[in-house]
Parts: sequence; C-alpha cells; structure tokens
Amino acid sequence: MSDSPHTEPVNESKYTQQHLANERTYLAWIRTSLAILGIGFLAPGLTFRSEMFAHTGHLIASVGGIAAVLMGGCVFGLATRSYFRKRQGINNGSFESTGVLIWFVVAALGFIMLLLIMLVILMLL
Repeated sequence: MSDSPHTEPVNESKYTQQHLANERTYLAWIRTSLAILGIGFLAPGLTFRSEMFAHTGHLIASVGGIAAVLMGGCVFGLATRSYFRKRQGINNGSFESTGVLIWFVVAALGFIMLLLIMLVILMLL
C-alpha cells in the first residue's frame, strides 16, 4: 500500500485532541447560529408605543427577523462545512483558516445591529 493519506484509511485516534477541539469549535458556531435564530424570532415581537411609527417599526422588525433567521441558517451551514473541511485537514496534516464564516457572521450581525438601532430610535420618538 501507498503512504498517501488519500488512499489509506486514517487512524483518527492519532489526532484526538485536534478532533475534539474541532468539535468544540463547531458546537460554539452552532450556539452562535441558535442565538442569531433567536434574535430572528424575537425581533418581530417588539411593540411600539407610537402609532405614527408602528407600521414602519413592525416592517423593520419583520425584515430583521426574517434576515436573522436566514443568516442563522447560513451560519449553521457554513459551520458544518467548516467542521468537515477542518476534519479532513487534520487527517491530512494541513490547516486552512475559516475566513468566509467569520466575515459572514460579522456582516450578518452588523446588519442585524443596524436594524435594531433603527428600531430603538423609532421606539424613543
């Protein structure tokens, strides 16, 4: 048999610590995804004191809620993809950082933050 990591089965127990760390990181991303999903479910439930901005506020809250649910689902998918890529990288002795997932979360949370700031401003008026 060849020494190539692509042809022989990999003994994952040699890399137990790395695989366990990869799983902990994956679970942290899943918790982040659930938190974003939670924001998506809570955002439309915001109420407004002012009748003048009630429609606009509910529209912003609904858009933010739908966006958060979609973004949470995307984070879940990207985290799962990253987990399996890292698993393969650990077994092959290579490493690739998670740039796409990080930038997506930054953009998603930034968008949600802007919508929430708009909601708070409308509630204060």
